[in-house]
Amino acid sequence: MNSSPSDPRHESLVLRIIWMLVFALVWQVAQFMLGALVLVQLIYRLAYGAPNAGMMAFGDSLSQFLAQIGCFGSFHTELKPWPFADWPAARPADGEAAHRVPAAAHPVRDEEPRL
Repeated sequence: MNSSPSDPRHESLVLRIIWMLVFALVWQVAQFMLGALVLVQLIYRLAYGAPNAGMMAFGDSLSQFLAQIGCFGSFHTELKPWPFADWPAARPADGEAAHRVPAAAHPVRDEEPRL
């Protein structure tokens, strides 16, 4: 049996190929962003002695996003990555403790604010 081009499986494969090409482009952008984040995080670590917590969390979620693209592209899953699914949540870090900046104390003033 030959499947005709109007076969729903053929149409869904064509649509999947289109999505795979779109996500391949998204992969390139996300890969560049992750590389830039790694470089900035390294500079931050050298300057402050510990990595930045926000960049750690974003780096982890961006890495998971790239993994989702890989799973979709390799036919491991039918679920399309973000924006069709939720953005991956960052996992707790198991490496170095992040650099924490204490909250600034607010000065107490006796005068009313001026408008």
